[in-house]
Amino acid sequence: MNDALDVALRLLVVFVVFLTFPLIVGQTEHKVMAHMQGRLGPMYAGGFHGWAQLVADGVKFAQKEDVVPAGADRRVFQLAPAVALLPYLVVLLAIPIGPGEGAVGQVLDAGIFFVLAVMGIGVLGSLMAGWASANKFSLLGGLRTAAQLLAYELPMLLAAASVAMAAGTVSLPGILDAFHWWWLPWQIVGAVVFFVAGLAELQRPPFDMPVADSEIIFGAYTEYTGLRFALFLLAEYAGIIVLCGLTTVLFLGGWHGPWGADGLGWVWTLLKTALLAFVVIWLRVTYPRLREDQLQKLSWTLLVPLSLAQIALTGIVKVVIQ
Repeated sequence: MNDALDVALRLLVVFVVFLTFPLIVGQTEHKVMAHMQGRLGPMYAGGFHGWAQLVADGVKFAQKEDVVPAGADRRVFQLAPAVALLPYLVVLLAIPIGPGEGAVGQVLDAGIFFVLAVMGIGVLGSLMAGWASANKFSLLGGLRTAAQLLAYELPMLLAAASVAMAAGTVSLPGILDAFHWWWLPWQIVGAVVFFVAGLAELQRPPFDMPVADSEIIFGAYTEYTGLRFALFLLAEYAGIIVLCGLTTVLFLGGWHGPWGADGLGWVWTLLKTALLAFVVIWLRVTYPRLREDQLQKLSWTLLVPLSLAQIALTGIVKVVIQ
């Protein structure tokens, strides 16, 4: 009974985090963008700096009519938002936020393989949405999304493999147990590759070409309204949390910090994750959108070679150390 209660409590905590943290990131993005671009933004909902605007937007989405195109494959059309969102909830179960088994939903021996494989399932949501919408533009948007995700999956995997080689394990807690601060200088290239590839997989600016209004309307999600459309937006913000959390665990030492690593290790994890989330927002405001050819060229001619070079460097350092 105690084991069952422990599992239930962990699942409850992960679910609460999954529902609240993406909303916090979304609200932060609205306010940070407003300040960076010299505009106020919504200031009235909830009073102080319009803190409840995101809640108001959620209520607005819930009140919108749920429209399914007449020629659509209804079941696939309705399942697509869940397929896009749920992988990030599953990945959160495997990300450790502190030392010990109590600080992770489930300790997995093959944690890196698990999280990267599950995150790759999200592309199916976009493909399902584009195919089932009975709209040629949605289908084209879904195919462009799939092409982008497949192109950036390889450098992301190779960058994570470099860290696994350095630690000698593919377990996320095991990587953190083996982490040393002197890893940062020679793993920084892999960290940049992993983070940039993750942004492209989330279709975040400047890699938002498949869903840009100046390209093909809103890509695979053109025919979606109401809560189903909101689920795709929630998946994006949940993906930001997952990407920043994984980057923190793999490259920034996770719960390791100058002090309080044992009792307050989770604070360091959250602070590093929040800082990376701010960088995600900053990049959205700073850089212009890439063209399709530029997006593919960046992956195949720059990120993939850099990730391979990082693996070679890791092998050399491991041999020298041993």
